[in-house]
Amino acid sequence: MTGATGRVALVTGASSGIGAATAGLLAARGMRVVVNYLRNTKAADEVVAGIEAAGGQAMAVQADVREAAAVESMVEQVQAAWGGIDVLVHNALIPYAVKSFQDMTWEELGGKIDAEMYAAFAVTKAVLPAMSEQGWGRIIYISTGLSRRPRAGMIALGVAKAALEQFARYLAQELGPQGITVNIVAAGPVEDTRMGSALDEEIKQRQVALTPVGRLARPADVAQAVAFYAGEDNAFMTGTTAAVNGGMSMD
Repeated sequence: MTGATGRVALVTGASSGIGAATAGLLAARGMRVVVNYLRNTKAADEVVAGIEAAGGQAMAVQADVREAAAVESMVEQVQAAWGGIDVLVHNALIPYAVKSFQDMTWEELGGKIDAEMYAAFAVTKAVLPAMSEQGWGRIIYISTGLSRRPRAGMIALGVAKAALEQFARYLAQELGPQGITVNIVAAGPVEDTRMGSALDEEIKQRQVALTPVGRLARPADVAQAVAFYAGEDNAFMTGTTAAVNGGMSMD
């Protein structure tokens, strides 16, 4: 198969925010996009309608990515319609507690790490057979700069995403020989998302002041990095992290 046309991309948590922006961009670049969502059928249908109105192809599929059976059922549904999944963008946000370590229970910290990793494990396991069989695949995990740079109250998210990022590097090493790349997009604070909405105005302005580009990220900024990694021609970058933060932190 030449060109992106016809490639099938699964975007988890794609009914809003980064996921919706990514679904729209991948569709605009010729991919057939699976808009996965948990609860908001109306929002997912609106994302699909927007893609179709622009001349793209998409379908909405409900599945809780924390449940292996639901993930397997989703992938089977996609295979019946379009065949195997070529591109996985794992973006679904697993809920987490925002509090200090001293106030946190093991259920809150360990539960977040477990749910984060189980979801990544389940969706990756489900899409890998088709990628391996054809010797081509793109896997992109959405992470956050909090995995490396701590911020008060964000220990559960930061530690869980740090585990996800190391998981991605191990997969990159293992799957490279099969023509499958695995990369991470680590976003800074993003406007128009559930996480971004949790920031009060004072914190937001402080973060803007620390960002050389002079604003917070938008979902479309993150989608651009994902689409770059998902591209047909981008075959040699794997195990890398793209920091989409406007220069707020530089490694």
